[in-house]
Amino acid sequence: MVKMKVNVIRGKNQIGGNIIEISTDNTKILLDAGLELDNDKQDELPDIPALFEYAGYDAVFVSHYHGDHLGLVYKAHRDISVYIGESSYNIIKTTDNYKGNETITPKGFLHHKEEIVVGDITVTPFLCDHSAFDSYMLLCSSGGESVLYTGDFRSNGRKPFSMLLNSLPKKIDKLICEGTTFSREGYFAVTEKTLEEKAVKLFSENKGPVFILQSSMNIDRAVTMYRAAKRTDRVFLEDAYMSGITTAAGEHIPNPKFSDVYAFITSPSKYRFVSEYKRKVGKDRISKMRFAMCVRTTMLPYLKSLSEKMSFEDGLLIYSFWSGYKNDEKMKEFLSECEAMGLKIETLHTSGHADENAVRKFIDTVNPDVIIPVHTENAERFREIAPEILVEI
Repeated sequence: MVKMKVNVIRGKNQIGGNIIEISTDNTKILLDAGLELDNDKQDELPDIPALFEYAGYDAVFVSHYHGDHLGLVYKAHRDISVYIGESSYNIIKTTDNYKGNETITPKGFLHHKEEIVVGDITVTPFLCDHSAFDSYMLLCSSGGESVLYTGDFRSNGRKPFSMLLNSLPKKIDKLICEGTTFSREGYFAVTEKTLEEKAVKLFSENKGPVFILQSSMNIDRAVTMYRAAKRTDRVFLEDAYMSGITTAAGEHIPNPKFSDVYAFITSPSKYRFVSEYKRKVGKDRISKMRFAMCVRTTMLPYLKSLSEKMSFEDGLLIYSFWSGYKNDEKMKEFLSECEAMGLKIETLHTSGHADENAVRKFIDTVNPDVIIPVHTENAERFREIAPEILVEI
């Protein structure tokens, strides 16, 4: 009988930087190869010569495109096969092109429940909801054994959690499970639909311009804010970078090919990234529009210039990131300057990670014999919520 071994190279007792090895006597693969979230550690390559110096792994399977799961794949040996979601790849290829970076070259793509066989290990992806678009859980099977890796997931997005639970096996041997939110006592994940309703109220109450500070790669959030803009008769504005990402994500995601979405550029050098769109606007036209504009902290000079062409009175800035980023000096400066320009700041955000109730329901569904916590700073909590299951910490 083939025995699958699980080795969490990195990812226990920390959030981010996941590197998980699954092996048999004949095959060795990695599930994710992520950078550390700590910027000071990102240039320190882990001591894994089989990943960097020679092709000691048969494949790397990437659950989603966030850097703490994908980042080291860019440094991996070229002879190691890479598998990632197809839409996910289209997004990172677009962002790499925008930034002038060399991108990765996948051998194949992950699609929901389509098996990929590498040696004597079969990997089955399951599409799940996360703040990264086109994210997957990964089920590894060999010799009658099963290991399920959750990657990052949540139950509060726009994909029904029940659809994921219904598609998963109802019994597995080992579960490698994220517990990101377990450090937040009493945390309950607000849904994207609830955020939409709150945004509609704020967009209606504030008659001036609306700016949204959010990740350009958080597709669910873009949909939430677009829907709120549409319901309050505002056009939706995306800069060149975000326009490329939303277009790459698929035709149903709000992008400048929609009748009520426009692209704008913050510098002439970025014009080539929006030249294909018929709906693109400059500051003169924007100043006469009723809009909701997605922005980043690097756009402060652009916003100051726009404020000279239009009034920001009764205007609004939606902060849609984790609250901890407010301690960053650049973020502090950006928010302070926005307030000085007359914008009222409101926080509307929800996590891309499952809260405790969702994790409990998930564990009950797949019924593992063993749980291996990753992507968490409170692994002990798994023993409290699943006392009947062996938890390897």
